[in-house]
Amino acid sequence: MKNGKILVGITHGDINGVGYEIILKLFSEPAMFDLCTPIVYGSPKVASYHRKAMELTTNFVTIASAEEAAEGLLNLVDCLNEDVKIDFGQPSAESGKAALDALERALDDYRKGLFDVLVTAPINKATIQSDQFHFPGHTEYIQERVGEGREALMILMNDVLRVAFVTTHLPIREVAQAITKEAVMRKVRILHEALRRDFNVSKPRIAVLALNPHAGDDGLLGTEEKEIISPAIQELEKEDIICCGPYAADGFFGNRTYEYFDGILAMYHDQGLAPFKALAMENGVNFTAGLPIIRTSPDHGTAYDIAGQGKADASSMRQAVYTALDVFRNRKRDEEAHANPLRSLYHDRRDDSDKLKLNSPDE
Repeated sequence: MKNGKILVGITHGDINGVGYEIILKLFSEPAMFDLCTPIVYGSPKVASYHRKAMELTTNFVTIASAEEAAEGLLNLVDCLNEDVKIDFGQPSAESGKAALDALERALDDYRKGLFDVLVTAPINKATIQSDQFHFPGHTEYIQERVGEGREALMILMNDVLRVAFVTTHLPIREVAQAITKEAVMRKVRILHEALRRDFNVSKPRIAVLALNPHAGDDGLLGTEEKEIISPAIQELEKEDIICCGPYAADGFFGNRTYEYFDGILAMYHDQGLAPFKALAMENGVNFTAGLPIIRTSPDHGTAYDIAGQGKADASSMRQAVYTALDVFRNRKRDEEAHANPLRSLYHDRRDDSDKLKLNSPDE
């Protein structure tokens, strides 16, 4: 933090998408600077091009390092060593490299302690691939770079839903073999800890979805529920984790059963994301749980179809920043609440005892 404001690192994402548009629109609102100090990792030339193309008026200042970030301003660290071509709505190797350059610089600065939380604008997962980046997405790359050996868990969330996943960016033909008892239990534990620590839910209630239609129909449509998912839930209950299921996904979302739970564990990407995006509308957030770094992102992609047209909605980006700030504060409160409480209590009692002795008529 700097002068009491949380420092938010923001990567510009794919420069041919809507990343700069949603960043510039969001920080055209003066109230955002009352909440945080933003540090954008990108390019002043690219930012200026986007701003002019869409007739935006948001001002920013170029800084050489995050250490120079000034309160009340949209700070921009220049991460690109050369000029790049901007072609709105078109994927390119050049735009992928620009996205990776910004992300690498941001993670280097995070490791130096130069900002508190990270918000990533959308990337194109195909064009960003390179010798340095051979991952399905942001989550896996961030886990390797700054995860400190911990396992990440992708959570899509808004005010109504928090949906996590056992598998994420995996072809459907590989999903079933990736669903193991151990994997389900690991993911539930990470989700449980995130709900407790990051979202301040004292006794989280977690729903676990089935893999097969109709939750396997007692083995008729698959045995994963009986042999893997149910045994995992039973073991987790012994750890005092409240988790229920496995629920058939169609009925679970169709009947609004999700309203009774603090978090949901889906088995694969589209099982959880399709209903989430249908319900979340424009305010969904992608949160990476389980890692030391606090990282969020809008739940939409590069939106090439509307890039450069001034039509992008900054609501999801706004919620991504809000969520990162909330999680930062919740973690701080959790750390303070668990910082040697017995030791503090002992010293308090000892001091009271000493005061009583000093005031005693026998002294």
